[in-house]
Amino acid sequence: MEEKSSKIGVLYAFAAYIAWGLLPIYWKTLQGVPAREILAHRIVWSFAFVAILILLKKQWGRIGIVLRDRSKLFGLLLSALLITANWYIYIWAVNSNKVVEASLGYYFNPLLVVLMGIIVLGERIDRWQIVSLILAAIGVLILTLEYGKIPWISLGLAVTFALYGLAKRLVNVDSLLGLALETAVVTPIALIYLLVGVNGGGVIGGTGVSTMLLLMGTGIITAFPLLWFANAAKSVPFATIGFIQYVSPTINLLLGVFVYHEEFTATHAWSFGFIWVALAVYSISRIFFLRRANLRAAHTLQGK
Repeated sequence: MEEKSSKIGVLYAFAAYIAWGLLPIYWKTLQGVPAREILAHRIVWSFAFVAILILLKKQWGRIGIVLRDRSKLFGLLLSALLITANWYIYIWAVNSNKVVEASLGYYFNPLLVVLMGIIVLGERIDRWQIVSLILAAIGVLILTLEYGKIPWISLGLAVTFALYGLAKRLVNVDSLLGLALETAVVTPIALIYLLVGVNGGGVIGGTGVSTMLLLMGTGIITAFPLLWFANAAKSVPFATIGFIQYVSPTINLLLGVFVYHEEFTATHAWSFGFIWVALAVYSISRIFFLRRANLRAAHTLQGK
């Protein structure tokens, strides 16, 4: 039963990361809509869709428990702001023909999570993790020196998502409830923007039926991959998920280069190369670490 559950969990993980990897195709269909308007719709329809799921699962009572905890409320407010910023940067990047740069951010994100674990949570790291962080830093530095500016899109996506993950870890709320509460925080602002707009005229009136349906669909494409990932996390080893997560930025990169014909220079190749090697070093070191930990645990049990 455990083996079957793990196999199903792996399928859920692949489904989630493939869906996230293919997201640029969806955003490209809305390229004529301003990024801030897409963001507002995504927030509102994500909240509506998740609220329906919670109603069907009869989990509204659990929301009251979370709301009574002030520390969790603060964490959810912080995570809401971070994921909103992350969504906006990503949508803007895709529709500004910067899919390659966006994919770099999500390659870099796992290593940034390690760095934040050291700084914020006081976690210890071994020499291989230090090597992987140095290699990733060199990759980012190559792009910075070549273009004479910091790759803000890549770093913005990596930093906001890493901080979002940290906030979620500290809050420790069910993913479905978490998404509902996070979107609930910013939904009033998004609704005001959609109904009133910047100049008082609103932004919904001029939207065609097909575009409006696509905008409504942003709630579904946001919620489903998150739920698939939540199901995967219950039965799949973290090291396995760590490998599968690179499916998403790889699909992004392939779409950017081969479908949307974005520039991929020798500089990009060197930068990505250093980050890929960094990820390989980090991932392999984690596998050996987990194997040693499992062997020690087995010997301990045998000793008893």
